Amino acid sequence: MKWNKYIAGAAGIFLVLSWTFLLPVRAKEDPAQPKDLYARSAVLLDADSGRVLFGKEETAIRPMASTTKIMTCILALEEMEEDQTGRVSEEAAGQPKVRLGVEEGETYRLQDLLYALMLESYNDSAVVIAESLAGSVEAFVEKMNDRAEELGLRDTHFVTPNGLDGADKDGVHATTARELALLMRYCIRESPKKEEFLAITQTKEYTFTDVSGKRTFSCHNHNAFLDMMEGALTGKTGFTADAGYCYVGALRRDERTFIVALLGCGWPGHKNYKWEDTRKLMEYGLTAYEYREIGPEDAAGGAGNKKTVDGGAFLEIPVRNGVDPEHPYARETVVRAEVEDSTPVRILMREDEEAKFQTEVPDAVEAPVKKGARVGKIGCVLNGEEVAQYTLTAAEQIEEYDFGRGYAVLFQTFLL
Repeated sequence: MKWNKYIAGAAGIFLVLSWTFLLPVRAKEDPAQPKDLYARSAVLLDADSGRVLFGKEETAIRPMASTTKIMTCILALEEMEEDQTGRVSEEAAGQPKVRLGVEEGETYRLQDLLYALMLESYNDSAVVIAESLAGSVEAFVEKMNDRAEELGLRDTHFVTPNGLDGADKDGVHATTARELALLMRYCIRESPKKEEFLAITQTKEYTFTDVSGKRTFSCHNHNAFLDMMEGALTGKTGFTADAGYCYVGALRRDERTFIVALLGCGWPGHKNYKWEDTRKLMEYGLTAYEYREIGPEDAAGGAGNKKTVDGGAFLEIPVRNGVDPEHPYARETVVRAEVEDSTPVRILMREDEEAKFQTEVPDAVEAPVKKGARVGKIGCVLNGEEVAQYTLTAAEQIEEYDFGRGYAVLFQTFLL
């Protein structure tokens, strides 16, 4: 019976797909990966996809010091009004070094304080910004944690807007190297204020006054990475007694954008460790990774259960209670599943890496089936992580075999 052939064929397809395409893939270790990094936690991230290209304890939760200020800065840019000002409170004026030296009762433009925040890492500037935008430090920190949750940063917790070590009822002020890199990715790629963020963090020198014009301040950018490598894009340093030296920075070259995040990268006496580690990781990314194009036709290659129509891979899925035009008495048939959009994706890969494909289709679908309806997917997997996805849709319409259909077939047979 034709139906039995369909069942057998579909079962064969499903088993081959399950065993051929769904097997877990272990990440290959590149012998050229950086060795002997100083940082306790380190990560090299592809800013386009958010994929971790290299990690060392990248999911370990550690304090992050003033790298915190990238969240303070991007939130302020997104929420403050043009020419908004802030008045200095007693708490802001009493912040520990490093500080701008604002005095209680003075008023400043928040835009100016963002330069003091990011270029000089002044702790009092962060508090003035936080209080001006949210009414209190605690309320602003709540906004920081809400945004972290929105971005999927599950292991990040903020207690202060300036990165000073602290703890509250929900935990200590900390993050992971991976999540710090993902936060930087948001700042430079996804935020509606990404251009403003880059403009501030790339500024070498900045001078401003308080609103009254009585006091003048000059800020110098302490991010040495900006002059260290071609394509250096942005970055933020940090240090506390608990966190050690920390850094997060980004580089863009030849359409590739890399982000490095370091936590616990030495303590006093080893201030330059973070620059050495950053260079090692960035050079590794530039040397080892290039863009390659991968499409669903690669999934079809070498798989005997797959066919190709108009360049798109397809397979057949049983349809229960479906009409087979060629066999009017049959109450089952199959529907072809084809790739909706077979446009290749560009993925940053090492030369020795190989993408795998996970094809997910049901054992069967119920009639009726509309043409173009989603019936499965093909996932492109690299080192166990899905980096692209193609939708499988029904290539044709399958009608439902109902009582009326059965009666019509019987009547037609009787007449013949």
